[in-house]
Amino acid sequence: MITPYTDDYFMKQAFLEAEKALETGEIPVGAVVVSKNQIIARSHNLTERLTDVTAHAEVQAITAAANYLGGKYLKGCTLYVTLEPCVMCGGALYWSQIDKVVYGASDEKRGAGKHKGIYHPKTTLVSGILENECAELMRSFFQSKRK
Repeated sequence: MITPYTDDYFMKQAFLEAEKALETGEIPVGAVVVSKNQIIARSHNLTERLTDVTAHAEVQAITAAANYLGGKYLKGCTLYVTLEPCVMCGGALYWSQIDKVVYGASDEKRGAGKHKGIYHPKTTLVSGILENECAELMRSFFQSKRK
């Protein structure tokens, strides 16, 4: 059983968002933003639904969290996302000044971690939380598209 207020617990919440994306034909990436052990934003990819290439789960979650907090900076917050953020999302996270980014599966092709200086210098990165589950969700999605 996953105990509340752990990285595993909050990543499971992001995973539930990824499953929502999957159900609607979106690439299954989900994200939640946490402040003081409370989820203040939830989102998943909406690029197909909104016909907007920037509507990644992370960007949607950043916007929702900023609206919740009433300001553009996410200091004191943690983003949990099922897939390593891309360079675009990494840049958005930089500007948000978020404290911590936790992701599940690595993105070998487009992950921001392959580029130096994408994240804010004070942002802590944690990878591999529920990595197998997150990676399998992505693998099965793309396999179904290839059939």
